[in-house]
Amino acid sequence: MPKDGHGSSSPLVEVQFEGQKRRTAAIPQNLNPVWNERLVFSVSDTGDLPYSSIDVAVYNDLGKVRIPAAGVPAPGEHAFPQLFPLEKRSLFSHIRGEISLKIYEEDFALKETRPRLAGEGFSSDRDRTSRTYDLVEQMQYLYVRVVRARELGTTAGGETRVEVKLGNYRGMTRPSAAQHWDQSFAFSSDTIQSSTVEIIVKERVDDFIGRLGFDLSEVPRRVPPDSTLAPQWYRLDDRNGVKGKAEIMASVWFGTQADEAFSESWHSRAAGVNSDMLGSIQSKVYVAPKLWYLRVSVIEAQDLLPGEKRFPELFVKAQIGNHVLRTPTAAFMQSRNPSSPFWNEDLLFVIAEPFDEHLLVTVEDRLGQGHSEPLGRVVIPISAVERRLNEQPAVSRWFGLERARLVSRVQLGLCLEGGYHVLDEMTMYSSDLRPPAKQLWLPHIGVLELGILCATGLVPVKLREANGGTTDAYCVAKYGQKWIRTRTVIDSFSPKWNEQYTWEVFDPCTVITIGVFDNDVRIGKVRIRLSTLQTDRVYAHVYPLLTLHPAGLKKMGDLHLAIRFSCANAGNMLQSYMRPLLPKMHYLEPLLVRQVENLRYQATNVVAARLGRAEPPLGREVVEYMLDHGSHLWSMRKSRANFFRLVAVLSTPIAVGRWAESIRSWKRPVISALVSLAVLMFVIFPDMILPAVFCGIAMTGLWNYRSRPKNPPHMDTRMSSAEAIYGDELDEELDSFPTSRSADVVRMRYDRLRSVAGRVQKVVGDLGTQGERAQALLSWRDQRATFLFVVFCISAAAVFYAVPVRAMAAGLVVYVMRPPRFRSRLPSPLMNFFRRLPAKADCLL
Repeated sequence: MPKDGHGSSSPLVEVQFEGQKRRTAAIPQNLNPVWNERLVFSVSDTGDLPYSSIDVAVYNDLGKVRIPAAGVPAPGEHAFPQLFPLEKRSLFSHIRGEISLKIYEEDFALKETRPRLAGEGFSSDRDRTSRTYDLVEQMQYLYVRVVRARELGTTAGGETRVEVKLGNYRGMTRPSAAQHWDQSFAFSSDTIQSSTVEIIVKERVDDFIGRLGFDLSEVPRRVPPDSTLAPQWYRLDDRNGVKGKAEIMASVWFGTQADEAFSESWHSRAAGVNSDMLGSIQSKVYVAPKLWYLRVSVIEAQDLLPGEKRFPELFVKAQIGNHVLRTPTAAFMQSRNPSSPFWNEDLLFVIAEPFDEHLLVTVEDRLGQGHSEPLGRVVIPISAVERRLNEQPAVSRWFGLERARLVSRVQLGLCLEGGYHVLDEMTMYSSDLRPPAKQLWLPHIGVLELGILCATGLVPVKLREANGGTTDAYCVAKYGQKWIRTRTVIDSFSPKWNEQYTWEVFDPCTVITIGVFDNDVRIGKVRIRLSTLQTDRVYAHVYPLLTLHPAGLKKMGDLHLAIRFSCANAGNMLQSYMRPLLPKMHYLEPLLVRQVENLRYQATNVVAARLGRAEPPLGREVVEYMLDHGSHLWSMRKSRANFFRLVAVLSTPIAVGRWAESIRSWKRPVISALVSLAVLMFVIFPDMILPAVFCGIAMTGLWNYRSRPKNPPHMDTRMSSAEAIYGDELDEELDSFPTSRSADVVRMRYDRLRSVAGRVQKVVGDLGTQGERAQALLSWRDQRATFLFVVFCISAAAVFYAVPVRAMAAGLVVYVMRPPRFRSRLPSPLMNFFRRLPAKADCLL
């Protein structure tokens, strides 16, 4: 009904649930408004949901309705829009109308599952593949391998092809004039619709040459590690069923996904895919290039001759491929001739092995805005640059400049930094912390095994005319230099992969990232921190795939994974907690924050370019999503989440302060009297203070062992502030950089704000991470770290009890005040241990 006196209204909807209030945008001057907005509410206790209600009000005073939450569909059930009549505000109100709502419940929690893994309960007579593929469900396949043919009697130069037919499923080889195909076909056991598999040889498309049939009851079963079944020559039957001279070499057998032919085979689930496109949907393993830092130290130049009679503005430009870095303009020095400038600047590049590129160094004179004159250049092959593994400075050399007017030269210090770890992802999500130089690598401490089982409930990603929405999903997992890609399951909302992969682990405080995609469209991502996993235990869970869309937080489906972290030597793994998190060069000659951000951007581009040249290629969007490219940009949602993380960390000391104040106020006389007596005892016996403190901390850690986390952490939507995000904030977060929302002046100011705010956001997040690491000491989130800390506390309690406090205090003062020559620039073992503790940063969306 009209409300504004002009025959119209500008309604908005306010929804309240369990004290949470959300509002839609106002639709101006419309009696039939359409919002199509998604409001998300958190449910504190699902058991109380049937007794709760949802209050919906349409403003201004256009009606209201109360909806019982007992009829809300459960997670996984389909929900339909419903019409609800609006109740009048008062008895004499003439306002009326209806509102259409779609109410449903989504479960964003991590769930433990019990899949029928191949390795569970195997005995001596069980398939030997279960010992290798024991984290996935065993899938049976019928394999047909077609190698070549002879005596077909075709015309000269005629192309022949082979069709493999099993029921309604047909696979076709590539056409070949040499009658050589060597192609395999895999039919899933649930697609077998016939008792016979046929191999039909054709010339061109429909010209029949001969056929061969196999009875499936006579097909042998192969169990790896048995050798590959040898193909044999079979004579083909003509149209009348009479065997002729034509022969074909083929083999047929039953096997599982552990078979070597699995990854290269044509699959029955991909029956509609062209044979030329089969390579783009097959599972592959990629090895990312090994990245190095190239340091170019530009020191000085001599005998330069600028073109104009003025004071020159000289700078050096270094270029590798499409990446260009420049030094600042050389400063004026009275002791030096203007033709011999001095810079002493370091330029850092990210390059990948093999070093087949060249470094181009050019000395230029800036003539004006955007204009410069080259005075000379030098081209240096990167393969000839020396490698530096420690803090010893690189030897500088003089290089003559080409195309210079005089015999000009420039002094450069060049080295490949083998002691730094090249960061291509954020440190808190990093999967590998080793330097590129193999001489500095330590032996691996364990093995990580990942079983990618299946996905369920995927949403349609693209449209097809035949069946509407569909999804062609595949998984990408990244840990260290090894990237894996599962096969693409065509046209399925519940794809089954059942593929298992293995990585060597060199550091337990690392993260594996698994993403689900359709072509280059992101569906969701999962991160698992290895330090939160118990060794030699299989974790089988369902991970919700959550992404942010312009309409808000959206669940794209569920990913079923099984993961196991095995360790052969627990001592080496516990010792790794005391080592520096990064290679020592990061502490001896640390990089600036702005350098790290720029180098990470370079590293992402290098990795994306190299993986994009593989076959099948990994798209740039996939690589950037897996490496969290752009995560440093400003976001109001992330800033709010980091702020509340910091507030949660500070809540503990605040609570302790309030408790102490309550003791001082004698609100509970008995407790206050006991605390006062304990303080008097510690004053009389000061030697008991530190032993009692460490014993108390150790006992708290042992007590918390009962409530230790049973499952690995996952993205928390409430902690990520993703449940109640406003449309304008979400539009800002999903906006590109630079922005494309407004005019040039607004764009410049907007980008500057986001760049500055991104640094502030990072600082706030780091503060929250340090506090969460302190909380992780006793939470058993990383059980090995908590075990080490509890042992340390018990040992410290014994030491402080045995050694007098005055002696310990004197020793501490001597240790802190020791001369610099007796100190190490590397962080202490306690600091290394603290930096390896897990934080809740990997739970953020």
